[in-house]
Amino acid sequence: MAKIGVQSGLTDIENELQTLGYDVVHVKNETDASGCDCCVVSGRDADVAGMSPQGSMSIVSADGLSAQEVGQRVEQTLSNQNG
Repeated sequence: MAKIGVQSGLTDIENELQTLGYDVVHVKNETDASGCDCCVVSGRDADVAGMSPQGSMSIVSADGLSAQEVGQRVEQTLSNQNG
């Protein structure tokens, strides 16, 4: 299963992604995100959150979304990467 980095403070989203079966890790900076297939950040601008896409890693913004909606976005993003 994919490894998903989640910015600190997004507990509901962490729980949702774990329920969906993802390997979830806490991300505080770009170094923490190494090896992740996708990262979830709280803000609209990933650079403000201290994150920038590395390699094939995608970034999903949780801004204004429920935990379930973020889970759906992560699934869509990963299927697009692998599709």
